[in-house]
Amino acid sequence: MELNLTEQGFLVNYFDWNEAIAAELAIQNKIILTPAHWEILLFMREYYMQFNYLPNTRIFVKAVANKLGTEKGNSRYLQHLFPESPLKMSCKLAGLPKPPTCL
Repeated sequence: MELNLTEQGFLVNYFDWNEAIAAELAIQNKIILTPAHWEILLFMREYYMQFNYLPNTRIFVKAVANKLGTEKGNSRYLQHLFPESPLKMSCKLAGLPKPPTCL
């Protein structure tokens, strides 16, 4: 599958995203997607569609807690799912732009 990605591996057009693309991006980033991952990916897509911007990490964690509960909206849980960087990796796998607060 050929993907149109930025230099840092983010999908160029988030409208091109689908589950097969998320699975391919996960493979490229050495992540095995579980239902817990999908829950966060779909949450991030919904968040971006609603607000048309990406939050910083603190707001991301708080938004997850508000929507999915405090057991999922905490840094430890999100770090377990996306060890490299929860915000950056969830956006990447969800086909969203790179968050402006991520290096």
